[in-house]
Amino acid sequence: MNDLTPYLVISTTLFCLGIFAVLTRRNAISILMGIELILNACNLNFAAFSRFVTPPDDISGQIISIFGIVLAAAEAAVFLAIILAIYREFSTISPDETDTLKG
Repeated sequence: MNDLTPYLVISTTLFCLGIFAVLTRRNAISILMGIELILNACNLNFAAFSRFVTPPDDISGQIISIFGIVLAAAEAAVFLAIILAIYREFSTISPDETDTLKG
């Protein structure tokens, strides 16, 4: 199978589901999952274009995808730490109810 189309369809589907999750969810954890879907769609695009468009010995797309996965893991760890701090302060993780900053 030497066709880029199925990878682009899957990537587009993941991206649209991620955008839908970010725009419609009220829970911060669900928003994080939507962001992760968007990042995974981008990583899939990098790997697919690297495989089908660049020369066979060029692995720059796969390396960028690995950096994207590392970035997603670090982002998830920081985001979850922020969510825990917000929950301790406000007793909720709803972004609508945590709109005040205390000094």
